[in-house]
Amino acid sequence: MKVLVISDSHGDREILVELVERYKDKVDQIFHCGDSELEATDPIWDSVMAVRGNMDFTDEYKLTQIADVKNERIFMAHGHRFNVNHGIQELVYAAQAENADYAFFGHTHQAKTEKINNIVVLNPGSISEPRGHYQVPTYAIVESDEHQIAVTYYNRAHKSMDELNSHFSKNK
Repeated sequence: MKVLVISDSHGDREILVELVERYKDKVDQIFHCGDSELEATDPIWDSVMAVRGNMDFTDEYKLTQIADVKNERIFMAHGHRFNVNHGIQELVYAAQAENADYAFFGHTHQAKTEKINNIVVLNPGSISEPRGHYQVPTYAIVESDEHQIAVTYYNRAHKSMDELNSHFSKNK
């Protein structure tokens, strides 16, 4: 499996178009974890699975999405309804309830990956308005095979952010 994860683009449609054009034939799925601030009818969503963020003021977006990609289950939410500013346990519980292998979220604008209860929990950071320790706009690529999961973060110039990258064993 190989997927692209983006979040918190806050009206920056051009970067979404650039990422879709760059990766559409190189990944199995593209995910946007909310706060695009684009209309839910925007043609960009023909190529991207998205959820509603707290700055997406339309009910046309789903609050959560489940995707099965190459026998791996992904739970995606923006995170504001799961109180991710105060911890990610609620998000992990929701992902567990869906038997997910991954939980993708946004909202905090901070790039972060960890494995909790055999679920890879990933925030790709904000592609437009980063916060926290790494003040660099980022997105993430998740690749997995039968043995391991690799998460690679990239900046807007598509250069790897090596200090953020992670690898996890698939041994449960």
